[in-house]
Amino acid sequence: MKQTTRESMTLGIDDQISLLATMTAEFANTLNVDETLLRTLPQITDYLKAEGAAVFLMDEATQVISCVACHGATEITGLTLEYGQGIVGKCVATNTGALVRDVNDHPDFYGAIDDQTGFVTRSILCAPLSVKDRCVGAIELVNKRNPDDLFEDNDLKILETLAASAALAVLNARMATALVEQERVKRELELAAEIQRRFLPEAGTGDTLTAPITGINKAARGVSGDFFDYFTLPDGRIYFGLGDVSGKGINAALLMSKTASLFRCLGKTVRDPGKLLGRINAELCETAAHGMFVTMACGIYDPREGCEGLIRLANAGHEPVLLYRDGAFSTYEAGGPPLGIVPPLPGENGAYEEVQIFPNGGSLYIYTDGLTEGYTETGAPLEDTGVQEILERHKDLSLQDQLKHLVAAVFHPGMKLRDDVTVLALTDGLRPADKTASPALSPSLRVDDESDGDWLIDFKFPAQPSWMKLARACVREACLKVGCDKTMTNDVVLAVDEACQNVIRHAYGGPSDEEIELSVRHRPARLIFRLRDFAPLVEPSKIKPRDLEDIRPGGLGTHLIKEVMDEVQYLRPTQGEGNLLKLVKHIHISKD
Repeated sequence: MKQTTRESMTLGIDDQISLLATMTAEFANTLNVDETLLRTLPQITDYLKAEGAAVFLMDEATQVISCVACHGATEITGLTLEYGQGIVGKCVATNTGALVRDVNDHPDFYGAIDDQTGFVTRSILCAPLSVKDRCVGAIELVNKRNPDDLFEDNDLKILETLAASAALAVLNARMATALVEQERVKRELELAAEIQRRFLPEAGTGDTLTAPITGINKAARGVSGDFFDYFTLPDGRIYFGLGDVSGKGINAALLMSKTASLFRCLGKTVRDPGKLLGRINAELCETAAHGMFVTMACGIYDPREGCEGLIRLANAGHEPVLLYRDGAFSTYEAGGPPLGIVPPLPGENGAYEEVQIFPNGGSLYIYTDGLTEGYTETGAPLEDTGVQEILERHKDLSLQDQLKHLVAAVFHPGMKLRDDVTVLALTDGLRPADKTASPALSPSLRVDDESDGDWLIDFKFPAQPSWMKLARACVREACLKVGCDKTMTNDVVLAVDEACQNVIRHAYGGPSDEEIELSVRHRPARLIFRLRDFAPLVEPSKIKPRDLEDIRPGGLGTHLIKEVMDEVQYLRPTQGEGNLLKLVKHIHISKD
């Protein structure tokens, strides 16, 4: 005699509790839910006397429903359904169970699976895997093993109870996986931030002990899209740069790292800030992600004696650079577009415009828009006027303290920065100590320690014949300025031109992108010319003019220089490598 539904429930309650307890224990002791479902699915199938069972989980991002485990007469692991497709999809979409005694009479039955597998589905029992209103999948049972027996309402209730336990395990596992992933991302961001910090000069060590330059960077997030850097060239000049990458997050940080690396690497050989920005721009245009760019300002500061603290500056789409001198501010606008937008034309070097600045004891400030657009305590942006007010108020403090006050204006405890804040400052008048020991000098190679008098020319140009026309024009202008007559002027121009040509031909071995530095100073009754190159050191004893009786073409330039100039001295630069030629011309200006 067939037992009633009530009798079946009474007789099976112990088994039901036992199965639920077993599943709960299984799920509590593992995060591999798929494997646990695969182990417990046969128990559910046997308990409810079904021919087969399957577990479907939904990808909450794509809403694709996939079979992750099955048991019974057919194998459908990996089968996917669209959201709402079939009885399983409808169960997930509505978050309600389904008892279908005859699938042929049900409109949601998806018969394609039977067509693919050859299995014949007669009835289906399906319960959602859900916790409250969140559904992550479903458990499906097919066909009671006794064809004359059908799934009952109590079967659905039992399956829903078991499914609730499985759903809780699935959600816990997903949360645990998400936490692990968040912790991994956090660690990677911390590592990325540490790597970025290593790109920045470390305050108080290395060159920064004596260099008249410093900077500060505050990231709005874990990683920054801003950077600054500076380093000392072999000749004693200081290269500096500051950049701001568009966008936020990892992409901006990666582009920042690449730009900072290019600046330091290329800056060791490209000694023109405008050309350096052009080279960086060409590289970024080839590889930067679409829509991303870098605003950047960079320059070379010459703190050497006699160079008047000259700054050569180039600006690629960055905020105006600020100079504070004698109680007044001057600004230097961008001379070209940001880096990574406009590639150079074929055959062009893409160099950016340069400006020359003589700070005369003043200070130069470069900062990102995170400072000017940052919110003050009043809730208003700081803007350029706020920056100038802070610098004016704290002008007597050290550079580092000035920068701390600037950052403090937009960085408040308990509040996040609106954007990355980076500031670089340089002050004129401090001279970095020479940390390299000078090699022994031969008796004929002296260091020039004579004061040079009034500045007339400081001209740096590539060792290329095409630049000689401009060099000659500069020398001519200097001679005429101090009252030299036409004959003397022509002789001096010719002698200096010959000296420059010798540098190109003999020091560099031909035209070169390396630099020649030409300076002219005026002292009472004389002009002093200095010609500096960066080629290997030349022993003056090896520089001998050819015999005048030798009538071969060329080789008489040294005679010309000595004939025109009153003094010719081969010196060693006070810092760095290279050769220094000092020429002195006595001038007697008539008072008539």
